[in-house]
Amino acid sequence: MAVSAGVNGQVEAVVDLDAIAHNVGVLRAHAGDAAVMVVVKADGYNHGAVEVARTALAAGAAELGVTTVAEAVALRAAGIEAPILCWLNICDADYAAAVAADIEIGISSAEQLDTVAAAARGLGEQAVVSLKVDTGLNRNGIEQGVYPVVLAALRKLVDEGVVRFRAIFSHLAHADEPYHPTIDLQRDRFLDAIAAAKEYGLEPELVHLANSAATLTRPDLAFDMVRPGIAVYGLTPVPDIGEFELRPAMTFQAEVALVKQVPKGEGVSYGHEWIAPADTTAALIPAGYADGVFRTLGGRMQVWVGGRNHPNRGRVCMDQLVVDLGDNAEGVAEGDTAILFGPGSHGEPRAQDWADLLGTIHYEVVCAPRGRVHRRYRGGTR
Repeated sequence: MAVSAGVNGQVEAVVDLDAIAHNVGVLRAHAGDAAVMVVVKADGYNHGAVEVARTALAAGAAELGVTTVAEAVALRAAGIEAPILCWLNICDADYAAAVAADIEIGISSAEQLDTVAAAARGLGEQAVVSLKVDTGLNRNGIEQGVYPVVLAALRKLVDEGVVRFRAIFSHLAHADEPYHPTIDLQRDRFLDAIAAAKEYGLEPELVHLANSAATLTRPDLAFDMVRPGIAVYGLTPVPDIGEFELRPAMTFQAEVALVKQVPKGEGVSYGHEWIAPADTTAALIPAGYADGVFRTLGGRMQVWVGGRNHPNRGRVCMDQLVVDLGDNAEGVAEGDTAILFGPGSHGEPRAQDWADLLGTIHYEVVCAPRGRVHRRYRGGTR
């Protein structure tokens, strides 16, 4: 996110680092004896990877997970020394940078293993690798048919001292449905993959499978380490089951730019999709779809301002939207804070409310604030 102002006022994503620390504590309790790897990919789910990482480690997380080498190197550049795993890289990723920075690389193919080994040889340093096995999600990960080829190649590289073999891991397809039969199928395939590696004399230092949902609902899948993502940010991965005492960390808000009268019969915003049925007062909020307010929320969303929720009227524009204050206009003035979504602790809309309106998941909602939105932190360790 850039640090700048919106039209006539600032649009902010405020991140509560104390909530991040609290959520890590909840996840550690659910993990039992297993370590916790906190996933900070996609700039910490748009909460700020470096700040979230520091806070999570201070709260007892043992390791960090990201997708790309670039994300991992950025954490190292910020002075973070904890173990970091990256697991989704294209063929020409800068594996040499990963090896030089002591970043663990998740291997998903024989070709990728060869490329990482070449980078390690070129540097004269040992690469740290883990095997990501595909147990049924059918995204990245080593497919069953080529797994023996990868194991044979890894055995040779370990013997040569080119690589250090650290872990075996996989990812679940149905973890948000805790008793779906595919979960047990994937667990069994995962155990088979571990056993197959041992047949080659490859003993992993640790194995991990559980994401946020499995960490909270399937303690039998904790293994040596759990790998939560969305729950770290206070959003439940299984809304139908419960909130698990998680505290949402992000509040998306903006200053009221203008308060004005709208006479009966006047239309609001492009296309006049809403016509005032009576004289009313409107507040102009300087946030729109360029900032991450989905245009399809126009006329459907609520905004918390003046101590209560008010309906958005008319279309969401590129950088502004209009809220109908109705009979509550006296409590709202220019410069007041309008909350688009937040934890919900005061009755304000939540990311889940947006997700329900949009037919999506709250992951997408918290990843939406962007562009000129200023990210600000409170609490925690920075």
